[in-house]
Amino acid sequence: MDVAGVLVLGSCAVWALVTAAARHGRPEGVLLAVLAVAAGYAVGRICGALLPVAAPGAAALAGAGLTVAVPHLAPGPRITDPLGHAGATAALLALSAGAACCAAWGSLAPAARCALWLLAAGIAATAAALGSAVGCVAAAGVLLCSLAAGRVRRRGPAVAGLGLAGALVTALPWAVAEGRLPKGPGAVVEDRLPAHRVGLWGDAVAMARAEAGLGVGPGRFGELSATAVRLSLPDGKPHSAPLQAAAEQGVVGVVLLGAAFCWVLYALSRSPRATPVALTAGVALTALAAFAAVGNALSFTAVSVGAGLLAGLATARPLRDETARRGA
Repeated sequence: MDVAGVLVLGSCAVWALVTAAARHGRPEGVLLAVLAVAAGYAVGRICGALLPVAAPGAAALAGAGLTVAVPHLAPGPRITDPLGHAGATAALLALSAGAACCAAWGSLAPAARCALWLLAAGIAATAAALGSAVGCVAAAGVLLCSLAAGRVRRRGPAVAGLGLAGALVTALPWAVAEGRLPKGPGAVVEDRLPAHRVGLWGDAVAMARAEAGLGVGPGRFGELSATAVRLSLPDGKPHSAPLQAAAEQGVVGVVLLGAAFCWVLYALSRSPRATPVALTAGVALTALAAFAAVGNALSFTAVSVGAGLLAGLATARPLRDETARRGA
């Protein structure tokens, strides 16, 4: 599993350098995201082996504290601009709730488990207090799915379902940009999106069609997008990770992004941790994939590190075998 992860993440970095050299792009953002995920995953594997309960609990507290302490992640007046702060907050809160639930499933002490479940519920309440309705729904959804995961005995079909859900959400922005959704649902989706979002997605699809091989180059979407140029506060991104990969790195970039998500799900399906732990992490990471598909969550280093950290914690092999502990 680790070899496959190294190959996938390494290929993402190499392809970003190749497309940047061919199109005079700026690969720093992609390289930083790859490094953040790899570093978080390595730390998660180490901490999950040494402290399978305390490490995810501390990660949950850190993630929730970060959304409160860092104003650029918390929703505010700047949500009206397509900068992605709302999505980053919701994604980080979903990952934090997932970490708290993973810690609860790993604990054998009833009092500690109850406290960790309350922590997950408190994270959802924190999202509501911050004004992040999407974050509240995401954190509460992760908590409910985690409780339901306790009744699942075979994780394979459940992980496959998460992969299918991620694929469907990934296809949503492309369908919206090309007007492929039915009129009723399509109108509802477009009404809930910021005014410029559909235009950004349309520009990304057009670039992907024109430069399907190598893309326009990493970091060049903002200067080539007519919609982005007209924005008062442009950030140079289409606010959809799959569409950004397609526009800036071509078909291979999209394939590598999908391969990274599939590798994480495969690692969770083969994880030595208990099934509820693996499925809880899978639900939280699928929620992140949804936010990344329709927003700008992966542009925030804290979110990328959190994703790698949760994946590492949920796939680590504790030094003291979990099954043996439960049997004792």
